[in-house]
Amino acid sequence: MTIALTILHVAVSIFMIAVVLLQSGKGAEMGASFGSSGSQSVFGAGGGTTFLSKMTTGVAIIFMLTSLTLAYLSGNPSSSSIMSGKSKPAAAVPAQKSPVSVPVTAPAAPVAPAVPATPLQPVQQKK
Repeated sequence: MTIALTILHVAVSIFMIAVVLLQSGKGAEMGASFGSSGSQSVFGAGGGTTFLSKMTTGVAIIFMLTSLTLAYLSGNPSSSSIMSGKSKPAAAVPAQKSPVSVPVTAPAAPVAPAVPATPLQPVQQKK
């Protein structure tokens, strides 16, 4: 049922996009007042506007109903599961300890300082 509802929802959304794009804008009535009937001459003088607005309303209602139904169905947990509820949990298997190998390296040779150490001499102040 969810798959069929999803297919219907996608089809309705594509149809709603088409219906909204077919509608003329607010400025289209200005051209119609000067004698051009525009692209809606098929539906009559004023019938196109009401037909497309009714179509948009109907498609929007179907879209909202399918959206709410899909949201409701996705919120409810399904009754079927791939895990059977009667099985016992698996016993814990103790992890086997693997021997840890530590790499043996030769001790590093001491590094000679780059600058020979000099004793600190006090700074004499001039009088």
